[in-house]
Amino acid sequence: MACVHGCTSAPPSAVSSHCQAIPSFQEFPVSDTQQKTHFGYQQVDAAEKAGRVRGVFDSVASRYDLMNDLMSGGLHRVWKHFTVGQAALRPGMRVLDLATGSGDLARAMARKPGVEVWMTDINAAMLDVGRDRALNDGLSLPTVQCDAERLPFPDKHFDRVTLAFGLRNMTNKDVALKEIHRVLKPGGKALVLEFSKVWEPLRRPYDAFSFNVIPAIGKLVTNDADSYRYLAESIRMHPDQETLAQMFRDAGFGQVRYFNMTAGVVALHQGVRLN
Repeated sequence: MACVHGCTSAPPSAVSSHCQAIPSFQEFPVSDTQQKTHFGYQQVDAAEKAGRVRGVFDSVASRYDLMNDLMSGGLHRVWKHFTVGQAALRPGMRVLDLATGSGDLARAMARKPGVEVWMTDINAAMLDVGRDRALNDGLSLPTVQCDAERLPFPDKHFDRVTLAFGLRNMTNKDVALKEIHRVLKPGGKALVLEFSKVWEPLRRPYDAFSFNVIPAIGKLVTNDADSYRYLAESIRMHPDQETLAQMFRDAGFGQVRYFNMTAGVVALHQGVRLN
């Protein structure tokens, strides 16, 4: 499986020389300490999770943005706008957007003057959607298909790394956070936007919406209720705000903080590579 798509205009030194040789994600080795993991509420072999997640996003890629608008009432755009603001981008910065999906966050950052944005995703179908939409907006962004747990970039290469609504789908979240830390320059910032633990008084109506309404919308719009049932389950299995903040610290980040948005439906976690 080719690793790099559409990178002809990017500096050849920006991706490590072994990038083309990176195995497809089905072949990535599994740590002896984590032979089982969760896929929604199911316990599965860790080696199977990436393939199952790929199937989910293959199924919904073409209607991904529409479903995001319907599920969140358009709020995902507000959450991402806040993330771009917190990134505090300046001319000359290089940004890595992981799990870029349809590329809306990457495109918003790429519109900032003098900012170079790389789009990456493990899923080829989603990456194709993101690249095409960037081109439709007049943006030619380097795009790389790769696993966030094994990034093909050199150490201390990016000023910012962003990850929106992708961490919960990763098999080894701790490994992904360490990789993010590795590729950041000293003083660089990681920003992870993800569903989180909602304010307790809203939990029951939120669960009812997540487990009943969202799969029904998914069935109507994409003819796939199961993928959106997985979405709801994956949110419940994701670490809460404080747990994820500690995972940032364990990965080596300093100045860790998070912002709750929409009563904790989502949280934006930030951390800085100090040296």
